[in-house]
Amino acid sequence: MPIASPEVYAEMIDRAKAGAFAYPAINVTSSQTLNAALQGFAEAGSDGIIQISTGGAEYVSGPTIKDKVVGAVALAEFAHHVAKQYPINVALHTDHCPKNHLDGFVRPLIDISAERVAKGQAPLFQSHMWDGSAVPLDENLQIAEELLAKTAAAKIILEIEVGVVGGEEDGVSAAIDDKLYSTVEDGLATVAALGLGEKGRYLTALTFGNVHGVYKPGNVKLRPEILKEIQDAIGAKYGKEKPLDLVFHGGSGSLLSEIHGALDFGVVKMNIDTDTQYAFSRPVADHFFRNYDGVLKVDGEVGNKKAYDPRAWGKLAENGLAKRVVEASEHLRSAGTSLGK
Repeated sequence: MPIASPEVYAEMIDRAKAGAFAYPAINVTSSQTLNAALQGFAEAGSDGIIQISTGGAEYVSGPTIKDKVVGAVALAEFAHHVAKQYPINVALHTDHCPKNHLDGFVRPLIDISAERVAKGQAPLFQSHMWDGSAVPLDENLQIAEELLAKTAAAKIILEIEVGVVGGEEDGVSAAIDDKLYSTVEDGLATVAALGLGEKGRYLTALTFGNVHGVYKPGNVKLRPEILKEIQDAIGAKYGKEKPLDLVFHGGSGSLLSEIHGALDFGVVKMNIDTDTQYAFSRPVADHFFRNYDGVLKVDGEVGNKKAYDPRAWGKLAENGLAKRVVEASEHLRSAGTSLGK
């Protein structure tokens, strides 16, 4: 199937919330990691989301070029071609974009999709994230409102962050403190500014103790009940059950019970990056350690071309990442739910 159309993406989100499951959103940095994510979704029978960050997009453009838009467009175009071969639906998304990168990343990408839509084509990306967690809430929502008008016109869904995710990702850092917990007031202010769909569809990354990075289970103090409190307060005011489509950031080290609690309260998308990075790299390390004399020309020998051929260890890496995507789909209850089944 091709990359999800705007209508299919909307249906994916609606089905996830109604069924209390979420789609794994897998960060990719290359054609290999993208192919591995597609493989994993297909093996799990799950639709999914593939996303690229500002740093990932810069990397894809080439280490001497470092052009985020070029990298994002190149990988998206690649995805539009290869995804057609898989029996699942995939949406393309750009991850965390802070204020200082809007003009050099998200805004140009929205313009590219707007031009495509004006020609009767599908948007290049299906959703983009504006990360306003580092600016005051009023400014965050003001920028979100401006972007929402543009994304709605281009048939794209906007993702916003209300609250702060701790830890560090792609150079964006935040302390681990009380700011990690969004409030009912934050949620009400969000809806007052952005509406509940009438201005355009958006996803909301509320924070409930989320932290980017590597943590053992139990070390991250999540409070998914915060999501319920905010959903209930907004729902009571506007007469709608679970009105927000929520996103779960910084999920590494989360307990399965915490993940399932978040799904029950309206999370439809969960970002996965740290775990899939390790799942991709671990088989490569194993291959190189096991084939030391083959991947290196030790003591003047010639090595073993079959061992150092990038395809040899690349396939192992892709299979490792794909298995982690299957596991994520099972944990998030999306396995076997593909619209293509």
